[in-house]
Amino acid sequence: MRLSHKIPVTPWRATSTWAIRPRMLAPLLVGLSLFGFGEGLLVQSHWGATPWTVFAEGVSRHSNLSLGWSTALISSVVLLLWFPLRERPGFGTISNLIVIAYVLDLTTYALAVPSNPGLKILYIVGGVVVIGVGSALYLSTNLGPGPRDGLMTSIHRRFHVSLVYVRLTLELIVVVIGWSMGGTLGVGTVFFAATIGFSIGASLNVMERIVRRFQP
Repeated sequence: MRLSHKIPVTPWRATSTWAIRPRMLAPLLVGLSLFGFGEGLLVQSHWGATPWTVFAEGVSRHSNLSLGWSTALISSVVLLLWFPLRERPGFGTISNLIVIAYVLDLTTYALAVPSNPGLKILYIVGGVVVIGVGSALYLSTNLGPGPRDGLMTSIHRRFHVSLVYVRLTLELIVVVIGWSMGGTLGVGTVFFAATIGFSIGASLNVMERIVRRFQP
């Protein structure tokens, strides 16, 4: 499948990060919920989570916070780092912080850890696919980046460092810290890092085709 390298212009795309309309809420909330569910699938595989969730697992192990609340705490701290970099949050940024943490907690509480290796693989692959679809929906609303993505793009703009190097550096730092604190680093983490870009690109391509089909 062809991968899209841009975010399509959709009927629910906001003109600014606080220009909220009812038609934007469903893609935003569904996208963020899918993202949190995909994160939960990877966690429940017990074969490795996403880099930032490995960090959240480490924080959770050393505090009285659940995994979701640990994720929200980390996102809040990251959001504070935006201000010296002159980045401004949007409605989607705040929604990202709340919805993903809540759905991640809900998923890890409700979904059993499989003992069958085949199901573990299904959790990992399914998690990456679902996160790709959720990311595409969320990004298409143009209501502001998530706390971690905003940190990445603001560092890129402020210091003129490649987005690839900024993302790689940030994720290496958090995954090493998380692993050293007891977070689960494994094949799922590596698979996510290697395939999430393709998952998002393919999801954006499908969305672009759907939007074109229904446009007058």
